Amino acid sequence: MRHLSVEIALVGAAALIVVLLPIATACAAGPEATAQAQEESAASEEAAPPSARRGRIELRRQNTERGTPEESTKTTLRLEANLKGTVSRLRLDLPFPDANTDFSGDPFQPRLGDIKVRAYFRPFQAWDARLSSDIEMTFPTADPPELGSGKYQLGAALRSVPGEPDLVLASGRHQLRYEWSVRQTVSIAGDAERKDINSTKPELALRDTIGSPYWLKLTFKPTIDWIQDGKTGAVLELEGGWNASRDWRLSLMGGTSLWGEGVPGIYSRRLELVAGRAF
Repeated sequence: MRHLSVEIALVGAAALIVVLLPIATACAAGPEATAQAQEESAASEEAAPPSARRGRIELRRQNTERGTPEESTKTTLRLEANLKGTVSRLRLDLPFPDANTDFSGDPFQPRLGDIKVRAYFRPFQAWDARLSSDIEMTFPTADPPELGSGKYQLGAALRSVPGEPDLVLASGRHQLRYEWSVRQTVSIAGDAERKDINSTKPELALRDTIGSPYWLKLTFKPTIDWIQDGKTGAVLELEGGWNASRDWRLSLMGGTSLWGEGVPGIYSRRLELVAGRAF
């Protein structure tokens, strides 16, 4: 029964890949797509170089000391495509957790993790601020299942869209921006023997754009786990990035737990290296 569930999830995810990404690529052409890509880059969790066009491909390597079973050292292939309509961007995450789940891991023994698909919506104006939103679907495709949540998950988020700098320092070289987001995630199906998911994850971040190619981001990420009667946890992450060229971006992030052992999404420590290219 478990293998059948995994096969169904894989077929569903594959169908989304085959159908949505070609449509996204076909729809995202021309100057309008370029301008929209720039706008959406500012709305995303990560800073993106202004050359973003039809989409982006990223390779993300995370070394994680597990806090909960689904937190594991892994390599993730991320694909994004920019669109013109109400849905402005599609994201596909293909995670490959290491067979060795501790911090050191083993990148040469990858396993399939829980596949995620996310759709971003065009920013809108509300409460005297520009906001962005998205919905996300997670499929329990991890094999072995211990490397994932075992649940189909549905999530939604609301976030600020960075505009003009909130503070400019050192003759404009340092431009500080405050960012925030709130994400709600619930499990809707899956393995009945695995723990249900119902969590709220607000984020508060301070981003420093240093000149043109460099940036720093300090993010406070608390989590409220409603399955555990509102038990909380939090991690703190410091990320540095370099827009190496008009297409390439590199970043390095270190994170550590502040409190909340046993809360989903709370790891003990993490080191992440990202290489991305716009196309």
